[in-house]
Amino acid sequence: MSRRRAAMLAIAAALAAAAPASAHHSFAVFDIEHPLELRGTVQQFRFTSPHSFIVLAVEAADGSTMIWNLEGASPSILIRDGWSNQSLKSGDEIKLSIDPLRSGAPGGAWTDQKVFFTKSGRPVVCCPPDGF
Repeated sequence: MSRRRAAMLAIAAALAAAAPASAHHSFAVFDIEHPLELRGTVQQFRFTSPHSFIVLAVEAADGSTMIWNLEGASPSILIRDGWSNQSLKSGDEIKLSIDPLRSGAPGGAWTDQKVFFTKSGRPVVCCPPDGF
């Protein structure tokens, strides 16, 4: 009987651990129905697990600067797409598409790996289909 109880406890523990893992990968905080295109200057590129991040300074219409925190794919996924920890540097000017935060805060999910420089038009990894 104790073997059966131990097996049931192990199953219950595995199921309890699975719930936070699936919640971690939820995209409910991002508005995937209304993507935004941002142009800005990279302040920081963090090539870290479990997610990469771009801290981007974006100039508003009134001339003020707003800092956007953008979450991206894991380094292992980015590496398969040709990225490295040197793909973006502080000061690079880029254009990218994001799924913004539903809260309206300056942040979002950077889901498109086709980020490229605005000044030179040089792609970081791959070329956009319609240019810049």
